[in-house]
Amino acid sequence: MKSNAIVWACFLMALQSFAQNDIAAISSVLDAWHKAAAEADFEAYFSKMTDDGVFLGTDATENWQNKEFRKFSKPYFDRGRAWAFTPVERNIYVSDNGKFAWFDELLDTQMKLCRGSGVLKKIDGKWKIAHYVLSIAIPNENVSEVIELKAASDSLLTKKLKERF
Repeated sequence: MKSNAIVWACFLMALQSFAQNDIAAISSVLDAWHKAAAEADFEAYFSKMTDDGVFLGTDATENWQNKEFRKFSKPYFDRGRAWAFTPVERNIYVSDNGKFAWFDELLDTQMKLCRGSGVLKKIDGKWKIAHYVLSIAIPNENVSEVIELKAASDSLLTKKLKERF
């Protein structure tokens, strides 16, 4: 009975070690991804995403599949600087089977504080970003002002989207 407890404890310690290694690797991927954008390294940036990766931007119309996101962002990279997102807080979670991870991060950006969140997938032993969502962080006390600011454009877009849905 005692030996079973030791084996179980060793197993749990090994799992925790794997998870910590994955968390460090995921953080490195995210840091390199942000760095590649800041340095306008198009190939390095997109090498961190899955081939079917998705990027959801701050605008309601920005639901970019990888191919379209490449096309949209290429001019930004070509001018020598795409965008600069510096993480100031990050939480990473790894699935029990070690094949998927999800995260959220608070970012210092040209838009001030933003929230990034997403999903990574382990492919051939390497973590790749499969889904990323960027949103502008709005203080609760300013939400009413933002709603008023975007009401007209949101109404038009909502009507258009409902017609297609």
